[in-house]
Order: sequence, then structure tokens, then C-alpha cells
Amino acid sequence: MQPLRYLLLLLPLLAPLAHAESRQPTHSYTLDNGLKVIIREDHRAPVVVSQVWYKVGGADEPPGQTGLSHALEHMMFKGSKHLEPGQASHLLNSLGASENAMTNRDYTAYYQMLSRDQLPVALEMEAERMHLLTLPEDEFVKEIEVIKEERRMRVDDNPNGLAYERFLAQAYTANPYRQPVIGWMHDIERMGIEDLRAWYQQHYAPGNAVLVIVGDVYPETVKPLVERYFGAVPAGSAPLPRAPLELPAPGERSMTLHLDLQLPTLLMGFNVPSLNTASEAWEVHALRLLSAVLDGGYSARLSSRLERGEAIATSVGSGYDAFTRGDTLFILSGIPNEARAVDLPQLEDAIWQQIDELKQTPPSAEELSRVQAQVVAGLVYAQDSIMAQADRIGTLEVVGLPWQLVDEDSAALQAITPEQVSAVARKYLTRERYTRSYNLPLAEEAQP
Repeated sequence: MQPLRYLLLLLPLLAPLAHAESRQPTHSYTLDNGLKVIIREDHRAPVVVSQVWYKVGGADEPPGQTGLSHALEHMMFKGSKHLEPGQASHLLNSLGASENAMTNRDYTAYYQMLSRDQLPVALEMEAERMHLLTLPEDEFVKEIEVIKEERRMRVDDNPNGLAYERFLAQAYTANPYRQPVIGWMHDIERMGIEDLRAWYQQHYAPGNAVLVIVGDVYPETVKPLVERYFGAVPAGSAPLPRAPLELPAPGERSMTLHLDLQLPTLLMGFNVPSLNTASEAWEVHALRLLSAVLDGGYSARLSSRLERGEAIATSVGSGYDAFTRGDTLFILSGIPNEARAVDLPQLEDAIWQQIDELKQTPPSAEELSRVQAQVVAGLVYAQDSIMAQADRIGTLEVVGLPWQLVDEDSAALQAITPEQVSAVARKYLTRERYTRSYNLPLAEEAQP
């Protein structure tokens, strides 16, 4: 109970805290070659995060070539014109820096966190990788085996990962988000180095990228560095990212999987818009709060009623990512309480009852205010991390949303009314948009 009491005490303070989100000066401009640069000052510690975001991910890959973006991410560490394979990572490690990369459905991103005086090292390295990657075939032959093993570990030999991949393939009908970011195994097996070289030439260009720098820096010292290293990168051509769209009413879909699971699990999904594709922005913020009403902490409805109250589920939750390039999913998941002989259809019915109640009766003003306080507090305190700040700015920009939303998000959430939460439940959590998956353990005699 301690966290809830703490948040309630914070309620009168949330307005000034929300304004605190915009205290860090932020500067944005575009180089002549098309690279967008965003610099946010945060002088609390002498460190800096440098991130390069490319507007290419799993959703951009044509059928038969899934996994290209993720494979190219791996090869970005395998050498460029002036750096041998692994040399950049060795150099950064010697400086005490941390680095990594991530590939998503909408983007591929690379980052370094290091001392502010070492920022030129990160900028020079990323600028070289942007246009002088060597992509040696002998390194690719070794790395593709690493990627196959990664897929086996994360998906093929992981029953929950496999269930989720199959669920997404069913829940998205006309939307390339149905493709796995890591790629189908048969596409990975037939991928060649020439495929990666073509993908690199097509998508890795300044006009298709965003450079985000957050930390103990000033624009007057960073801008000359950015111009020195990235200004020399040829503009190239930048493809126009397209928003992945779903059918307006795909129809109800269901599936049953028998997997090497320890416990039965339920996945429920509804096709919904993102902030990029919604006709009204408030609907997206209402969907975010709807998810928080259902699964926003200890007192949220799903856990308080279905886990601790009726004891129908041992775990149950919801999730919704509003900041994607295209249409997305509102997802609920749960594990039935087998100790009380609850099965998956009973758990599904119980979750539908919670949804239907919200459709008919909006949450009280007190309940919504508590949920808004929790969500806004999470956004505000995330600003304590320069990495989290850079991640939010980069995520927004790379999917086509303005970075200024970082500073406007709290107000948008606080403007939502109880009736609006109920309205989006009625509009979007419908059978016509619904996909359900029952994931059952293999029969005992069939288990490996």
C-alpha cells in the first residue's frame, strides 16, 4: 500500500511536476543532407547519451525478406571503412562507455552513453557507420548463425514467445506488424549478404535518420561536432515511410495452440489506432487510460477483482502502445486459477465482463483521477533518466510524431474525462476487432 499512499499524497503536486517535464532546454534543427538533430540539455551529471534512429524496421520488409533490419543491426558492429569488426565496441569499452542497439517494427536505433568529453568518439563512429559500412561476407556467414540461434532461443524454443508470435500473425490481417521483427526462420536461412547491402543502401541515409543527444551538453559546442562528422555524409535518397494500416472491422478471430507450456494462457487483442492513425487524438489518450484503469497498479480492476477478489486468475493484465507508426493492438492476457478449476473460457468471460462494465458505466471521477495521477507520475519521473528522455524523443520522431509531445503528454492525459474512457471501450473493444488465443500445455504423453 505504500506506493499508492505516496502517489495520492502527490496529487496536488502533479501539475507543477508536469510543467517540470519541459524544464530542459531542447534544440532541434536539420542538416543540409537531411539529418534531423535534437539536442536536450540536462546538466545534473557529466554524462551524455547519443542515439541514431533509422526509420526502418520489420514493418518495412517485403514478404520473403523478413528479418533484414534486425540482421543489418547485427552487422553494424562488424566493421566499417576505418574500423575493424568489433573495434568500435572495444574502443567504447576502453572509455567506460555503454552501447547497444535495438530493432523494432518501426525503427532501428543505436546508442552510446558516455562521459560528455567523449561525445566526439560516438559521433564520429556513428557517422562512419551511416555511409561507410563494409558488410564483409565472412562476418555475415558467422553472424547469421548467431541470429538463427537467437530466434530459436527467443521464439522457437520458447513456448510463450512462439504463442505471442502466432497471436500477432493472426491479430493483424492487413498490417505488416504481423511479421516477426527477427524474421521467419525460412527467410533468415535464405538471406544473403547482397540482400543486406541493398537494404543498407536503401534505408541508411541522413534523411531517413534522427540524431538525439541528451545530457550535459550545450548546443553551441555540440552543433560544430555534429556538422563536422555528419555534415560530410552524402544525402542519398530517403524512402517515404508508410503507416501500416489495418482493416476497419477485420472480424472476430480465434485460435487454439498446444505448446510445451507449464500453464494455460489467454491472449486477447483488439485492433485499435495509434496516435499516428487516430482521427481524434483524445481517443488514443483515453485508450491509454482505459488500459491503466484495467491494469494500472495494485488497485486496478483486473488485479483487484479477478486475482485478489474472485480469484479467477493467477495473473491478468493489459497493454497498449500508442506511439507506433501505424495501427496497433490493445492487448489483454491472463493465466486462469487452476487451483479453483477455472479454465480459459471462464477467464475470458470474466475479462469481457470487466470490459462490458466499463462500456456501460464510466469509471468514477475519483478512480480516473487516481489513474491519471499514476500515469502522469510515471512520465514525470522517467525524465530523471537521460536515457529515458532520449528514448522518448527518438521514438516519437522516428514514427513521425513531434518530439514536443514529450512536454505535452501529461496535459493531454489529464484532459480526458470518464465518459471518454467509456466511449473508446464501446468503439474499439468490440467483437469485430477481436482476436483470441487459447494456449494450452501439451498433453502429458505428448510432451517432449
